[in-house]
Amino acid sequence: MADLTLNNVKKSYGAAEVIKGVSMQIKHGEFCVFVGPSGCGKSTLLRMISGLETITEGTCEIDGEVVNDRGAADRGLAMVFQSYALYPHMSVRQNLTFGLENLKTPKAAITTKTNEVAKMLQIDELLDRRPKDLSGGQRQRVAIGRAVVREPRVFLFDEPLSNLDAELRVEMRGEISRLHGRLGNTMIYVTHDQVEAMTMADKIAVLRAGEVEQFGRPLDLYNTPANMFVAGFIGSPRMNFFAGTVSGADLILPKGDRLALPTSGFDITEGAAVTLGVRPDGLKVVSGDATGPHDIHAEVVTVEKLGGESYLYALTAEGEKITVHSQGQTRIREGDKIALAVATDALHLFDSASGKSHRRDTDGIPT
Repeated sequence: MADLTLNNVKKSYGAAEVIKGVSMQIKHGEFCVFVGPSGCGKSTLLRMISGLETITEGTCEIDGEVVNDRGAADRGLAMVFQSYALYPHMSVRQNLTFGLENLKTPKAAITTKTNEVAKMLQIDELLDRRPKDLSGGQRQRVAIGRAVVREPRVFLFDEPLSNLDAELRVEMRGEISRLHGRLGNTMIYVTHDQVEAMTMADKIAVLRAGEVEQFGRPLDLYNTPANMFVAGFIGSPRMNFFAGTVSGADLILPKGDRLALPTSGFDITEGAAVTLGVRPDGLKVVSGDATGPHDIHAEVVTVEKLGGESYLYALTAEGEKITVHSQGQTRIREGDKIALAVATDALHLFDSASGKSHRRDTDGIPT
């Protein structure tokens, strides 16, 4: 078992507080992803768990044991870095066995573990090569293999795929997910790429400025974001936002467009300043004779035609940038004026001042 619990963990460098009281529980066998923009504190939080950074306040527990004062080598964890951190003068085999030799593991056990892991990660034919003779993907497999042979309680990944090209990133995402399925260990993975987070995680912690904005399952964050930051960060392309004032059953936009508000599930009052959120696939282009009083009017700035799908990038009358995603091909061109119908079942409402969701079934507190 390897449950990991953070209790009001803080990290300060002098007067600068970079982690501002993070609490969460990651259960044995879960794949948890820390995601957020650059500088949000996700890598610092991972290094605090690993023991590479000290904890200023709060506790880190592994299986109920507080490990704040235990060194990185004594926590039973293994970390995979963005830079691979392989020993350039050693062969792949030596990179895999080095940690086990330092732990005085019997030679027979070292050979068995090394061969098993090399075969699992499909690097068994590379054991006699040195890192300079490997591709980026092969080096990352070796770095992961070096962690696996140690049989740690928890795997820590610090943006391990950021140095790879787009196609190889997709392949390696699948490799790491399958590895998690085979090993069943707890894994904590740091990335700024929300697509990686959505496709790999059992749980996601969205961080901003050293705080957890929301913690939960990927689709829960997508379907019921706690605030505008989470709504805009989770999902690609990002959610569209429209700020206006509640009037009866409508949201009145500054230039007069009216959007129909959802009839249930939200806590809103007459005259409130709210921001409506709708994802790009929740907008549909309608023809002139089919337009209605609740359509958004916009001018197309850019069109991306990808064959099986299309993306329209447009400006509303209020000057807001919006993105429309539709399946199939389109004849719409740059400069066209379009009307967009909004799918009311796909709407999100947020308080314009605080950014918090108006949905009754979410309170924005990490769970």
